[in-house]
Amino acid sequence: MKFQSAAFDHMGEIPEKYTCDGQDISPPLSWDDLPEGTRSLVLIVDDPDAPDPKAPKMTWVHWLLYNIPPTTKGLEEGISTFPKGTLHGKNDWRRTGYGGPCPPIGRHRYFFKLYALDTVLPDLKISDKKALESAMKGHIIERAELIGTYQRK
Repeated sequence: MKFQSAAFDHMGEIPEKYTCDGQDISPPLSWDDLPEGTRSLVLIVDDPDAPDPKAPKMTWVHWLLYNIPPTTKGLEEGISTFPKGTLHGKNDWRRTGYGGPCPPIGRHRYFFKLYALDTVLPDLKISDKKALESAMKGHIIERAELIGTYQRK
């Protein structure tokens, strides 16, 4: 499974445009070569370096999407209309949708994780990451990861 962004390379800097210092819109993402038997996709974007990369205390969740149809080849920049069937979870700002990097100190890593599942998940009623990961358990066929970094000026 291939997973990439036209906006930044793996382990490269996320452009300011996609952060709280810019337009705070989601970057373009694309994927292909999904494994056989994929019935839905899950996207989790989080930051394991919060609040300080030298002394991380938590993983901050920036975006949760699930039941993305496997016929979807990616998500456009600043997406607002999602593929039919796609459901949203709550990020750590307690809302749905993308929340861009906004690290209080230091350079943080942002993990964009794409999961291919062998099922379509039930409607989790705008759940959090913990509930989503619990629902995914035993259904992950393959996982791909794209990591970007960002440090405020």
